[in-house]
Amino acid sequence: VLPLERQLHEAARRNNIGKMQELIGRRVNIRARSNVGRVALHWAAGAGHEQAVRLLLDHEAAVDEEDMVAALTKAHLWFGMNALLLSAWFGHLRILQILVSSGAKIHCENKDGLTLLHCAAQKGHVPVLEFIMEDLEDVNLDHTDKLGRTAFHRAAEHGQLDAVDFLVGSGCDHSVKDKEGNTALHLAAGRGHVAVLQQLVDIGLDLEEQNVEGLTALHAAAEGTHPDCVQLLLRAGSNVNALTQKKLSCLHYAALSGSEDLCRALILAGGCTNVANHQGTSPLHLAVRHNFPALVQLFINAHSDLDATDNRQQTPLHLAAEHAWQDIAEMLLVAGVDLTLRDKQGKTVLAVAARSNHVSLVDMIIKADRFYRWEKRDSSDPSGKSLTFKQDHRQETQQLRSVLWQLASKYLRPHEWKKLAYYWEFTEDHVYAIEQQWTGTRSYQEHGHRMLLIWLHGVAMAGENPSKVLFEGLVAIGRRDLAGKSMLCRA
Repeated sequence: VLPLERQLHEAARRNNIGKMQELIGRRVNIRARSNVGRVALHWAAGAGHEQAVRLLLDHEAAVDEEDMVAALTKAHLWFGMNALLLSAWFGHLRILQILVSSGAKIHCENKDGLTLLHCAAQKGHVPVLEFIMEDLEDVNLDHTDKLGRTAFHRAAEHGQLDAVDFLVGSGCDHSVKDKEGNTALHLAAGRGHVAVLQQLVDIGLDLEEQNVEGLTALHAAAEGTHPDCVQLLLRAGSNVNALTQKKLSCLHYAALSGSEDLCRALILAGGCTNVANHQGTSPLHLAVRHNFPALVQLFINAHSDLDATDNRQQTPLHLAAEHAWQDIAEMLLVAGVDLTLRDKQGKTVLAVAARSNHVSLVDMIIKADRFYRWEKRDSSDPSGKSLTFKQDHRQETQQLRSVLWQLASKYLRPHEWKKLAYYWEFTEDHVYAIEQQWTGTRSYQEHGHRMLLIWLHGVAMAGENPSKVLFEGLVAIGRRDLAGKSMLCRA
């Protein structure tokens, strides 16, 4: 636009009638478009300025002219919002009446297929809705836009309770679906509009109606992470275990969102934690994959299947090992999992962690495996201490850990750590996994140190005397000279 045309647009936006009259007197083009394709009448109508609208109409402004915006290709993409639709959108009833009286086409639509009724319903302007229904002719209450949505859909989707009530009272079709199969119930639940959702439940919309993807309103509420809507639908009787086309339960969506409150509500309502989707993925898998420790613990407490496998034959612990999520791995290991299971590549969780060079996680898995084996042999409780497989940083074991470092770095010969490991019933897989993390001529020192710390964990959990067991081990591999060293005796 030219500078004077820009001034006209600004004057229309501000209802500056004097300035508008001056510019019109200077023959400024009142149909000049701005950079978003709007003329002065659009600005005046959208702002609700009655005087400015009348002045422009008196000077032959085109009442039905639509806005547009220049695309990057220099072609024109029409949004199709004319002054009438803008007045309905912003709730300016008097402007709408003036435009209708001036001959505006009442059955106009924008590029998305929104009618006057859609615009007023989406923004919740009930007086405008009343005028449209009572004073305009041949208005189709259930006319659909390009998404297949009626004004009732739009009001529900945007939480406009008064508009919903008006449309229901006007006799709209409650059960109509959009092109994606969504009812108003789906849209309100997915956006978290509790008051509207309650009204839709009260008028009897089908709670189990599914859209084209198989989602019910409860799925939509869970996917949108709206606990209040989930609770409302559960109280109304929604099926907590309904599955979508891809075999997703509401709990799958809750797990994807990371919402502990939502997952807890669904579990308490009887949500099955072990249902797998079409890829074999359970809610627990999703919680692990997206690194939600609180949800993982929640699913563990709810007795989820810890060893369930997905389409890659990966358990939740495989995923934790793959991504080196130690906190989640610790939860799963403490809960007790099957460490012998293999993925499609034939890898156990220990092999996955070792291949990915996750040193701490490798050690944790070996500790757990040794502990599980000890549990099978010995029915006694593990030394009264809380179970953990993480690194030991306790003050009471500091001196012994220092001795073990000296033993590994100064005294054990290159292959003696392995002899000790086999004597203490480390498996070939354990030894191989430890060896994968370090290479070089002196790597045996690090390998030996890690093996000794893993051994110490097992001795502590079994409540045995570490000095005694270490002495016996050194004697067994032919290192009585080390067994009698003063530093070991002190430890």
